[in-house]
Amino acid sequence: MSKTTISILELFKMIPDQESARLFIENQRWHGKPTCPHCACDKITTRKGDRAGYYRCQSCKKEFTVRTGTVFEKSKIGLHQWLYAMYFMMTGRKGISSLQLAKEIGITQKSAWFLLGRLREACKDDNGSLLNGIVEIDETYIGGLEKNKHASKRTKGNQGRSTKTKSAVVGMKERGGKVKAKSMKVVNRDNVKKQTDNNVDKDAIIVTDEARHYIGISNLMVNHSVGEFVNGMASTNGIESVWAVLKRGYHGTYHHFSKKHIDRYVDEFTFRLNDGNVKHHVMDRISALIIGAFDKRLTYKELVA
Repeated sequence: MSKTTISILELFKMIPDQESARLFIENQRWHGKPTCPHCACDKITTRKGDRAGYYRCQSCKKEFTVRTGTVFEKSKIGLHQWLYAMYFMMTGRKGISSLQLAKEIGITQKSAWFLLGRLREACKDDNGSLLNGIVEIDETYIGGLEKNKHASKRTKGNQGRSTKTKSAVVGMKERGGKVKAKSMKVVNRDNVKKQTDNNVDKDAIIVTDEARHYIGISNLMVNHSVGEFVNGMASTNGIESVWAVLKRGYHGTYHHFSKKHIDRYVDEFTFRLNDGNVKHHVMDRISALIIGAFDKRLTYKELVA
């Protein structure tokens, strides 16, 4: 077995029940000193006995648990089941479907779908850091082929790179570093430039293919139309490898990304390539996902709105 992972049986030995999971997550959040999520006060009264895990703030007088103010809040699913779900999400290169996860951790498919939606919320990159050095930019289109659809459901005149029935995703990869990606309703120069300005350092070297919407943005181009894939430093092979993983997940695990939720799936895959990278130990990947879950909420109403 790889030195960067453990089996699900080993994880079960480490975290066999709800109580051990609570202590593990509390340590990730508070490092042994609980702090009120309502007012940030550290003067806390710890509950005992069958109220273990509950705390009362001496300042604002509110009660809280480690779930308060996180994606775990008001969930009836055990914290140990949440951790097992994180394990499957971090070790499954192509993700895990809600149907499969439901079988693995013993909950309904509907609950598993909601749980995965909240974990994808935790995958969001909110730190605002900019990509530096050599940054590859490319776009891809996610969706089924028209020829595979029933004749009554085909869209007339739809092309392979059309956004009529497909979702466009523009991605940026720092060579040897992080990945950022986001869906885009219309892929044009103005929209790409705005996304580039928000995510790439002004001194970075930007590498793209020859598409017109990159003119004026790119420092180096590789011309795919004439069969050129590498020209000195010019290559988009790195970001295209990201699309390869994303599409394997689309076709092999999920089979469909709705336009409404596509950014959540993209966040999941980019997280797995960044903080959830297989070069890190699986427990470090899980810890990174737990940290991402803090100070975020996602209700079922918001998810299906």
